[in-house]
Amino acid sequence: MTIEFDNNQPIYLQIMNYMKGEIVTGKLKPGDKIPSVRELAAELQINPNTVQRTFQELERETIVETRRGMGRYVTGNEETILTIKKEMAQDVLDRFIRGMQELGFQSEEILAAVAENIEIRTKP
Repeated sequence: MTIEFDNNQPIYLQIMNYMKGEIVTGKLKPGDKIPSVRELAAELQINPNTVQRTFQELERETIVETRRGMGRYVTGNEETILTIKKEMAQDVLDRFIRGMQELGFQSEEILAAVAENIEIRTKP
C-alpha cells in the first residue's frame, strides 16, 4: 500500500479515504481482512496511534468490523459500501462543479461538456 501524504489534511483521514476507495472499487472486498495496526503502521512508516485512530473511525462509520481475536474485516453490508460510494461520488462532483464554475462555466455549459466527454469515452 502506497499513499503520498498531503500536509494539508490529517494523515488518518487520508488513510480512511484511501481505504474507502479500495473498498468501493472492489480492491478490498466485503469480508476481506485488513492489515493490523502494527502492520499498516510499519508499511506506511507512521505512528501506530494514527492507524488506530483511522480504524476507530472506520469502525464508527461501520465500514470495517472487528472480530475478537481475529482482526478487522471489511463490512459485509453492501448497502454501507454503496452509501460510501455515493458519498465519494458526490465529493468528486462537488469539486468538479465548483472548479468549472470558478472557470466561468454556466450550468448548461457544464452539462454539455460532460455529455460531450461521455460520448467521446464511450465510442468504440
